[in-house]
Parts: sequence; C-alpha cells; structure tokens
Amino acid sequence: MSARTRVWTIVAALAVAAVAVTLGVVVLTRDEPAGEAVAPPPLYLDLGVRNDEQAKTLRRAARLYADGQLPEAARLFARYRSPEARVGAAFASWPRTLDRLRTLPTGLAVVRLNRGIVHAALGDEDEARAEFRAATRVQPDTPYAVKAGDVLHPRFAPGLPAFVPTAPFPKRLDRLSSPEQFAIIEREGKAPNAPVEAVLRYGVALQRLGRPVSAQREFDRAARERRDAETLTAAALARFDKDRPASAFSRLGPLTRRYPAAQTVRFHLGLALLWIGDVADAKRQLRQAYDGGPQTRLGMEAKRFLDRL
Repeated sequence: MSARTRVWTIVAALAVAAVAVTLGVVVLTRDEPAGEAVAPPPLYLDLGVRNDEQAKTLRRAARLYADGQLPEAARLFARYRSPEARVGAAFASWPRTLDRLRTLPTGLAVVRLNRGIVHAALGDEDEARAEFRAATRVQPDTPYAVKAGDVLHPRFAPGLPAFVPTAPFPKRLDRLSSPEQFAIIEREGKAPNAPVEAVLRYGVALQRLGRPVSAQREFDRAARERRDAETLTAAALARFDKDRPASAFSRLGPLTRRYPAAQTVRFHLGLALLWIGDVADAKRQLRQAYDGGPQTRLGMEAKRFLDRL
C-alpha cells in the first residue's frame, strides 16, 4: 500500500467513526491514475448537540456536500461566518479548498484537522500528519483534536475510552432532547455542593461531546470530594492519552492493588487495555469485572464487551 493510499484509508476510517457530522467518506484502495482529478475530500464538522438555526443549516449543507452538490452547499455555508461555516465553504470551493483554508485562523482545531484531510487527499503525507498533530495541540479540548488523534494512532480504538458510572443516567432525562439533557446535566453538575454522582454524570457528558480536558477537570473535582474507587478510577481513566497512555495506566494499575475487589477498577482497566489493543489482558480484567457482579451495570457492560471479543 502506498503512502498516499495509507493516509487516505486512515482519513476515511476517521470519517466513518465520526459521531456528529461526517461527510464524503471515500476509501481509496489504490493510487489515483496520473492526470486524473482528485475527488473532493471528506469534510469533518462536529456541531455537538446544537440544534439552533445555524447548526441545522450547516448540517444541511454538509449533506449536500457529501452528495456532491458543491454549489448548493457553498450557498448555505456562505450564510454564516463561524469557523465551521468557513471551513465548509472552503471545502465547497474544491479544488481551491487548500488556498481558502490557509486564510483561516491556525489556532482552530477544526481548521487544522480539515487541512490535514485535504493534504492527505492530495498525497502530502508529511503535511497531513503535521496538521493532525497541530489539531491535537492548539485545541485539545475539542472533538476535532480527538479525531486527529484517531488518525495519528490508527492502531488504537477510535475516540477515547469513556467512563461508565455505576449509577445509570436518571430516567427523567430519557424523553428530553439531547440539548435539553446536556443543559440539565451541566446545571446539576456545576451547581455548588453538587452531589458527586451529578459531577460524574457531567464529566461523562463532556467525554461524549469530545471534550476530554473539561471531563478530566470534573472527574478530578469528584475525586477531591470523595476519594473512593469510583471517583479515583474516573480521574485515572480521564488521563488516557494516545500519545501517553501510561498516564492512565500508571494510576489504574495501583488502584487494582488498593481496591482489589472493586468492579469499576477492573472494568475500566480492561477498557483501557482494549483501547490499546491488548485484548488478552483486557479479557482478564473484564472477566474479573463480570465475576464481581454479573447483574450490575458494569457487569452487564463487561459481558457485552466479552461477547464481542
């Protein structure tokens, strides 16, 4: 496999794994023939749980871009001046995309990630990797940085391992929209003297929105309030970094000795091991988690992983 095909395959895998708005997924299994035009590359935008008018318009423009309707997408993207809109407009101007992206602020992860995708489409592997690396550096607390990490570390599982609290999310949230759910979880988690369970829920919600730095801050806060197996495990797992996975393992390992019977420690150590591809050790930890309580939430989650491995 050539360098260009390899980078393109990684970029396509990143697009397939996207949770929010993933566009134009193209997997190239061969090099482009000499002289043949390069197709518009995949565009990655993440609007989180937003449902305002701009977010709706940008999602509609994203779908048009994915369908190859670039002029129609360009008209919608041009309505707004947000970073996501400007990146979308640059992509819709293909093949002038790279020139337009170069006029955008370099301190934005959405810009650096998508510049990397374009460089990959053009076969510039070194430039692509430099842009992906920059995306993880300039705004690490964004889903764009998380996705850039996926490209830079294709042997790891996509995304980051998310903490699973022992208590499920309250049933009262079930019928609410995603923005409403997050608003309540955020308000309750940030309240003065918030219960530790509310702080943990808020941290989990931040993880799911691709904000690992903010999530770690909340888990650390919970651990300061109540230093037990659950909060310390959450704070440890939140330190999982694909550049430095030892940051998490150096904390999770000692917790297994401090709390040898704690299901949450075994489960999340198994999860972290699974993320780096250590399946054998992950299975051992997940089996111990399952044996620690098959009918608990973590026991059932462990069983789901074991059934798939």
